[in-house]
Amino acid sequence: MTRPFSGDVAGYYAKYRRGYPPRAVDALQEAFGLGTEDVVLDLGCGTGRLALPLADRVRSVIGMDPEPDMLRLAGEAAAEQGIGNATWMLGGDRDVPALRTLLGRGALATTVIGNAIHWMRHEELFDALVPLLRPGGGIAVVANGTPLWLQENSWSPALRAGLERHFGTGLAPSCGTLPQDRDQYRQALGAAGLTEVREVVVEYTDELTPEQIVGGVFSAVPADRLPAPADRPAFAEYVRRRLPAGQETFTEHVRVAILTARA
Repeated sequence: MTRPFSGDVAGYYAKYRRGYPPRAVDALQEAFGLGTEDVVLDLGCGTGRLALPLADRVRSVIGMDPEPDMLRLAGEAAAEQGIGNATWMLGGDRDVPALRTLLGRGALATTVIGNAIHWMRHEELFDALVPLLRPGGGIAVVANGTPLWLQENSWSPALRAGLERHFGTGLAPSCGTLPQDRDQYRQALGAAGLTEVREVVVEYTDELTPEQIVGGVFSAVPADRLPAPADRPAFAEYVRRRLPAGQETFTEHVRVAILTARA
């Protein structure tokens, strides 16, 4: 089975993928009334980009991901930050029903899914999560901005064209950021019996160096298509040449869309 985020890709992910701004974490806390007695599940937690800032606001966070390398790096990041109330669990959306036996009904204040819902069978997942939620808790589906090569700015189109040429395939938004995708999730949350389905948007701009853009590209290349270590400097230079020459930084506009629904 292909493991797209294993090995070195997980390392690039931990180093270069954007995190979540405090305002986005504030929105999650407000939506579900999160407090120091609550337990949160971060499903598809990756390297802990969302789980770790949430851990500061609740009793404990469970980070669940099917990739051991991602969980290892999440644990290392928690240790570096002195966070001791995060637990890391190997598993995916199909393992959620087993959590009812482990945790009990109504054990979770919320389940957050950050930039991972497109890997999951979301209708079945929402149904399986509902019994785990406490009253007033719920589910949050978070889209953490558009990939670097798909943004509407002055430098992304050339980057996208270069990547499509290199890999011989078209690149389309597939990470749950499109309006039609968000509509599907909204409808599925309602069909699962959840209410107060709402979306909060947090927007900000950031300045990226060429190294950060190259690292962001490396973090998204599946492990089986990542160039061999000896070939990576040449691929990195190829990516840099797709960017306008003479610029030290490149502006990106990030739109964090937080879709919430309550039990």
